[in-house]
Amino acid sequence: MTAFDTMRTVRDQLRRQADGYARPDRATGGYAAAMGVFGAVAGGLSLVAARTGRRPPPLTPWEVTLLGLATHKIARIVAKDSVTSPLRVPFTRFEGPQGDAELAEEVRGSGARKAVGELVTCPFCLGPWVATALTAGLTFAPGVTRPALGVFSAVAVSDFLQVGYAAAQQRTDPPESRGS
Repeated sequence: MTAFDTMRTVRDQLRRQADGYARPDRATGGYAAAMGVFGAVAGGLSLVAARTGRRPPPLTPWEVTLLGLATHKIARIVAKDSVTSPLRVPFTRFEGPQGDAELAEEVRGSGARKAVGELVTCPFCLGPWVATALTAGLTFAPGVTRPALGVFSAVAVSDFLQVGYAAAQQRTDPPESRGS
């Protein structure tokens, strides 16, 4: 048996397993491709870092907090913001506004298109990609990445404060309903 025959056998077995798992609306092959791309990018970045002797700086608890806040905010901007909707257009259909300054979109297509659509509309799914990109930035371009961490962390904190302020305003009685 040649290597090509072995690869074909493995591919056919994986396809049978995926068919037994998936409903017709699932994009199992697209998910596998997305995981492969993520693994290749993360592995490639690690290899380049090792070959060039670069290492990400050790992160303090404060920097991990900034990284988490920035990851959260960037993932939400990419997945839900109106301004970034052109990035999602090939993979989604607009449904309407959702929440504070966010959009509701339905993923469309099948296979890889559907998998990418689910990735780019899910801030939870984008989190590992964004955190990996930011960590690569800290490794290869810390002078640019550190200020970006600060900016997106500040925006995330500001968003939480805006939502909290709006909630507090709704809980207070309007001035005309207060007794004199």
